[in-house]
Amino acid sequence: MTPRPVRTALATALLLAVGIAAAERAPIAGRTYTPADFARYEPRTALDMLRQVPGFVIREADQERGLGEATGNVVVNGQRISGKSNDVITELTRVPAGNVVRIEIVDGAKLDIPGLTGQVANVVTKAGGIRGQWSWKPDVRAYNPRPQVTRGDVSVSGSRGALQYTVGLANTASHSGADGGTRIDNADGSLRDTRYDRWTGEMDMPKLSTRLGWTSTDGDIANLNASVQKEFYHYREDGFRSGPGLPDRERRVREREGGHSYEIGGDYEFGVAGGRLKLIGLDRYAHTPYSQEVVTHVVDGSAPDSGSRFARDSEESEKIARAEYRWKTGASDWRVSAEGAFNRLDSASSIAVLDDGEFVGVPLPGADATVQEDRYELIGSWGHPLGATAKLQVSAGGEYSKLEQVGGGGLTRTFKRPKGSIALAWKPSDTLDVNIKLQRKVGQLNFYDFLASVNLNDGRENAGNPDLVPQQSWEFEVEATKNLGRWGTTTLRVYDHRIDDLIDIVPIGADGESPGNIDRAREYGAEWKGTWKLDPFGWQGAKLDTRWWVQQSEVRDPLTGVERRISNSLIHFWEVKLRDDIPGTSWAWGMNVNHELDALDVRLTEIGHTWEGPIWGELFVERKNFHGLTLRAAVANALGARSYRDRFVYLDRRTGPVDFHEVRDRRIGPILAFQVSGTF
Repeated sequence: MTPRPVRTALATALLLAVGIAAAERAPIAGRTYTPADFARYEPRTALDMLRQVPGFVIREADQERGLGEATGNVVVNGQRISGKSNDVITELTRVPAGNVVRIEIVDGAKLDIPGLTGQVANVVTKAGGIRGQWSWKPDVRAYNPRPQVTRGDVSVSGSRGALQYTVGLANTASHSGADGGTRIDNADGSLRDTRYDRWTGEMDMPKLSTRLGWTSTDGDIANLNASVQKEFYHYREDGFRSGPGLPDRERRVREREGGHSYEIGGDYEFGVAGGRLKLIGLDRYAHTPYSQEVVTHVVDGSAPDSGSRFARDSEESEKIARAEYRWKTGASDWRVSAEGAFNRLDSASSIAVLDDGEFVGVPLPGADATVQEDRYELIGSWGHPLGATAKLQVSAGGEYSKLEQVGGGGLTRTFKRPKGSIALAWKPSDTLDVNIKLQRKVGQLNFYDFLASVNLNDGRENAGNPDLVPQQSWEFEVEATKNLGRWGTTTLRVYDHRIDDLIDIVPIGADGESPGNIDRAREYGAEWKGTWKLDPFGWQGAKLDTRWWVQQSEVRDPLTGVERRISNSLIHFWEVKLRDDIPGTSWAWGMNVNHELDALDVRLTEIGHTWEGPIWGELFVERKNFHGLTLRAAVANALGARSYRDRFVYLDRRTGPVDFHEVRDRRIGPILAFQVSGTF
């Protein structure tokens, strides 16, 4: 039988042949939107404008190994953002709407940026005088957490000669919480325990950042990005428990995570030997101490307090050096990139149990270690138009990595992995764009998965796994976008991902479990999204945005050998958004409803499902110009979604008898959200 990668490659070749055969039918063009197209929304920032592009859904860049080739579907002035923590949404928030010249929706393969495919937004901006924008986004929940009043951002952009600059301060704060009951039944269905818990989580992540850009008179381009961020997270849970033959108990859970991080990166591009050379450097660091404490108190004093405490102190660092050289020969575009990335995690963890009122340390094997990876990558790419309606982009190369763990039963390993892609952007007519891509991808590692850890609240323990390797995949995707003129636009994407070394929970030793690798897995599905203008139906100023996504996944369970879905993978998702900008006024209103269903969370000792729903809904009203300000008020969770859990926990592994069945139902409640934004 023909191997799967070969079959996929043959299917790609067939579709490419179809595209080449039709390559003379229409000129290559994308959709272009000017500021006038967004006037009715009165946007404040480039992000406000991009969110109103018909049929376009922002897809943020993947967490790549190093910088790698471009991902996501947004670029600014035809360039990817050379950084990891400065995401595109934050970047666009800092670009005033007045600085946007146009937004181009083009096929990624036509941008001469290897890695991009499908519909990509190129936000074209101009330098201007000093402009600023700000927003404040508080919210109040009916139950549990305190009002959230610290979320907001402010930024200033400007230029001086050839220098462009942006300075911003943002806080991505959030408050959340829920309360409700839980029932614990024995394996025979009899009641073991009833619980009532109330939890709140409060997070603040203030971040100061700057971006400098410079273009010389002879075309040299330089960029510098720098940011520093603090993190504050506090989780509090208080509960009461009782059951047949058991004393009443009070339970307290406390979690804290803090620390700080910084990132500094830059790039410099200049002409050399008939081409363009771009040099990129990045240095990133994060210090993230974390602690979790669980204490149970017997109300009648018949037993002493019991509990545990887990603490971890870790430092992460990443240093990247990258060079890209591109040139043209006739109609062909060529690019060669080389990258060295050096990642390191130093982590020390401890666990202690409550003994006579004092926490006493106990062993946690495999919890203290240093994990590091030195990785080198070389990729070459070639892009060439196929007639007037299509462009082919091919990239090929590989990486060499040295993965080392010092302590915690660690070892040193080296790997060589091929990487690359074939992408075709084809425009068979003025209103239809088709993108086809086959990619060999190597995933990112979470170094914490190498080390032992515990979750005291859920009673879970990961043994740590020094044998972990990155997930790899063959990814085949076809995306078609149809412009429906005054009716709107619609996009259909179908995909098939064949995964090697899937990272999931696997057996470790006789009774342990930890993230590890499963030889083979598969994900495939379809996503259909669109914007439907309601003006032709007589509803002036209104539109519907819809999205429907269905997915199947397959993996052979490492414990039972039975095929099942990948843990927590998507099964289906749908969303409908309505927005009505009332003609002749500065008022708008709308609603959003969505639903998501994910696969079961399968571990070796339990199987279950934790979700919120069944349907999330939001209603909003917006005043787009109130004395120069934009005011927005919304009722989130208007349809009463709740927090649920349904899981079976086993005495040993789940091939044996059940220990208990947990059913949880917690109230979230309505959320009143506000936003005030302006420019200066």
